[in-house]
Amino acid sequence: MTRTYFSTEDGARWRWLLYVALALVGGLLTFAGARAQQRASDDATFRKLIDNYCAAWSSGNADAPAKFYAKDNGLVFYDLAPFSYHGWKEYHDGVQKEFFANMASGSLTAGKDLKVMRRGTLAWTTVSMHFSEKTKDGKATEAEVRYTGIWEKRGTSWVLVHDHLSAPAAGS
Repeated sequence: MTRTYFSTEDGARWRWLLYVALALVGGLLTFAGARAQQRASDDATFRKLIDNYCAAWSSGNADAPAKFYAKDNGLVFYDLAPFSYHGWKEYHDGVQKEFFANMASGSLTAGKDLKVMRRGTLAWTTVSMHFSEKTKDGKATEAEVRYTGIWEKRGTSWVLVHDHLSAPAAGS
C-alpha cells in the first residue's frame, strides 16, 4: 500500500509559500540596494556642499557663504566667536566684524571624516575642520575645529537651518 504524504493541493500551497518567500527576499534586497545607493549619493552631495561651504568661508567675504543658509527668523548658529548668532543677518554681520575685518587671509578645510545622516528632507553632517588665519598685523592662528550642520532640503537645494563650529578645550 502506497501512502501519499502530500496532496496536489499541499504541493500547490508549498509552491505558493516559496514564491511569496522569494518575493519578500527580492524586495528586501532591492530596498537594501536602493538605500545603499541613496547613502552613496548623499555622501557625494554633502561632500561637495561641505567643500564649497569651506571655500565660501575661506573667501574672506561674509556674503559668499550666504547661499548655504536659510534666512528664517529665529534660526540659531553657533560659531567660534562669539557664542551664537540669531538669524543669518546677525551671523553675516558678526563674522564680518569678528573675523574678516582684521583677516589678511584665512582658510577653512574639511577633513576626510564627513558623516551624513538623512531622514527625508532633513540631514545632519559632522566633520572635523582645520581653520587657519593670518591677521593684518601678521599674527597667525591654526586650529582644529568640529563642525555639525543641520540641513533642510528646500526645493532642489539643501540649506543650513543650524550649524555649530567649536574648538576643543585646551589640552583635549
